[in-house]
Amino acid sequence: MKYHLLSLVLLSSFGSLQAGVIVPGTSDPKLAGMPDGAEASNFSVAPGQSPVEFTGFPLVAGQRLLFSVTGTVSNGDFGSTDGPEGNASNVGPFNEGSENGISNITAPINALLGIFLGPDQPDLSPAPAALSFATLAERDFLELLPELKQVFFIGNGRTSLNATQTFVVPVGATRLFLATMDFSEYPNNSGAFDVEMSAVPEPATFACFGALGLVLLGGGLRANRHRKLTDDNRGPH
Repeated sequence: MKYHLLSLVLLSSFGSLQAGVIVPGTSDPKLAGMPDGAEASNFSVAPGQSPVEFTGFPLVAGQRLLFSVTGTVSNGDFGSTDGPEGNASNVGPFNEGSENGISNITAPINALLGIFLGPDQPDLSPAPAALSFATLAERDFLELLPELKQVFFIGNGRTSLNATQTFVVPVGATRLFLATMDFSEYPNNSGAFDVEMSAVPEPATFACFGALGLVLLGGGLRANRHRKLTDDNRGPH
């Protein structure tokens, strides 16, 4: 029985991790990792418009992240109100381009965005290249491997055919920030997204610990069989 329990503990320990966070519509990705008083996007100031740092579980390079997202946000008093996929009829980049060492992006307005950072303040090094999610084809990826400081599209975490999208944690990442897409002026945005994020080990990890569990289970069965044979050889008392 001890072997059986140990096998289950090992397998469950390396199963999926899950945690949630609320992301306000005022979350500006170009303030990720920046100190109070930092500015971006014409009127965004930290911490008032800072994006939300996900702290539900530690990030590991190569980790595969999955998202489930609900809620709506609006880009201002006269803007549209949209779910996490954003408004596909209103697509563009940040008006001010890359700022604070964080990349530009082209994506539907009000979409859910993410950005991975290492331990350093992002404005200490140049911004990486901008990604484009302007078309449905560009948003319909099954797996995305963003770089550090490269703003990326998350949306609702699923393709147009409802397939689960996977986001791979880059080498050096220690932090993930979640934000929304606006071309400029975040302070007048409203609404929020309710984001559930989970992480699953790579298939090799499952195989390794699955095999270990089988070895332990087999050891337990052999031990039980040996114990039974020993008891039988002793005969009645």
